[in-house]
Amino acid sequence: MPLLLTIEPLTQAAFAPFGTVIEVDPASMRLINGGSTERFHALAYVDVTGEGGRVIINIFRGQPRSFPYSLTMMERHPLGSQSFSPIGGGSWLAVVAPDDNGKPGFPRVFLATGSQGVNYGRNVWHHPLMAVEAVSDFLVVDREGPGNNLVEVFYDEPFIIPNPV
Repeated sequence: MPLLLTIEPLTQAAFAPFGTVIEVDPASMRLINGGSTERFHALAYVDVTGEGGRVIINIFRGQPRSFPYSLTMMERHPLGSQSFSPIGGGSWLAVVAPDDNGKPGFPRVFLATGSQGVNYGRNVWHHPLMAVEAVSDFLVVDREGPGNNLVEVFYDEPFIIPNPV
């Protein structure tokens, strides 16, 4: 029987084992451009490895998922971190799992606001992009280059994500 997962609010502390929450942080604010612009500096760091790897910037357009959602798989990127920042303002889910001897462990589900992004650490298990209510665009920063940078693993039994709205 599938297990029903709990949806948690996305916070820096709760998400720390998996990466970084990207959001406005007053402690990182610097005034630039003659005082006309607030820069929120170094909110996350890109981590890429492997010869020939480089950082790229993409836009992903995610279709909304239907809920309740049957979570059957997770993926990870051993050669680079991967960040997702919404550019349309809609809420979305960040689904992650700790490593359990080379496969994803028990998943955690975080509800992100339209003003929160995440940077999944290199080699962190996560579910592909999960828009909630509408087609949503995301600015995605990740690695391009040679080498196998994608590992997908399917759970033996699915987990159920309830409707987050």
